[in-house]
Amino acid sequence: MKLELGDDIAEGLLWRLHGAGDMRGQDQNSNMFANAEAYERFMGRWSRLIAPLLVDFTNVPDGGQVLDVGSGIGSLAFEIAQRNAKSRVVGIDPSAEYVAYANSRNDFPARISFQIGDAQELHFADATFRCSLSLLVFNFIPDPGKALGEVCRVTESGGWVSAAVWDYGERMSMLRAFWDAAASIDARAVQLDEKHMPLCRAGELSQLWKQGGLENVHEQPQDIAMRFDTFLDYWDPFLLGQGPAGSYVRTVQGDRLQALREAVKRRLSISDESVAFTLPARVWAVRGTAPIHR
Repeated sequence: MKLELGDDIAEGLLWRLHGAGDMRGQDQNSNMFANAEAYERFMGRWSRLIAPLLVDFTNVPDGGQVLDVGSGIGSLAFEIAQRNAKSRVVGIDPSAEYVAYANSRNDFPARISFQIGDAQELHFADATFRCSLSLLVFNFIPDPGKALGEVCRVTESGGWVSAAVWDYGERMSMLRAFWDAAASIDARAVQLDEKHMPLCRAGELSQLWKQGGLENVHEQPQDIAMRFDTFLDYWDPFLLGQGPAGSYVRTVQGDRLQALREAVKRRLSISDESVAFTLPARVWAVRGTAPIHR
């Protein structure tokens, strides 16, 4: 069964996927990242697994201010505060709903603040932060080079600047199974597949970091595994409309949605929906030290 999307729907998804707007909130008309509670169900558990790895990889110092770029629902900021009792974390995100949600869950109000902000135009003074981190965000920023320049500006010379992005093309099995299934029954999904995202392949983040003038640049993969209690535990969050995959699912209804569901099950080799299973995932993480401010 081949699925057909209307041209207007497909063009809208392609516009967002290929860089004309930021799906994380810079484009305030996008609904891909507009529901914080839905995003928590869809990606929150993944963020909580990746956050400790990025903190370790960055070697975040205990003390001073730390910037969380694209803080979303707060997973990275909370991890830093739990580990580093002397650190103060400032999270910025363009989504007012995400900022409000993170503040509502903040158990460290004296040491963490979440603010509405655009990574491409930071309002902080030069060298405000000892280090800066970004979790699963940089590939959604319309101009990542400009954002990196801003992050370097507000980070102390020699301070670590790090980021992590999903390996959408190969090793993020949750999304890989979904998009491969969608593409098998819908030709439009081939173009919408998140594997076309920027900065998600080996070497791309480190190239951006070097072009941005950072020093001591190092990139490496970080691997995790996620357990799903049932197939519904895996599938239902896709129905909440978050991210490119969720936005695509919103365009598929009735028999077409059932066909997609069955195609995903085949990709995952699911014969019994009540049985638990585990999927591996990988992010590419990069770190480098901010250049000397002139």
